[in-house]
Amino acid sequence: MDVLERLRSLLNERGWSEYRLAQQAGLNESTISNIYRRNTVPTITTLKSVCDAFGITLSQFFADGDSDMIEVTPELKELLDAWLPLTPEQRATVLQVARSYHK
Repeated sequence: MDVLERLRSLLNERGWSEYRLAQQAGLNESTISNIYRRNTVPTITTLKSVCDAFGITLSQFFADGDSDMIEVTPELKELLDAWLPLTPEQRATVLQVARSYHK
């Protein structure tokens, strides 16, 4: 996988500039621009910050197909965090309620 191409693709999908990515990721704008100018692969730490800004995991960044990629928004993360401690019976009830909204 071409990391720089994937990064550019994510920027284009969101309509973000390199400046906005840097702001969202808590990085210096020069960090992002140097990645492209020097044609270098970012460090794992930098890439993790970038993924956090996009609301995706590192594994989602490197996933081959976009069809399996789900963006983890703060709202979805809150939902998942609330789901984890539920008992199987509680999960079944929550799923039943959620499915009823699709009918």
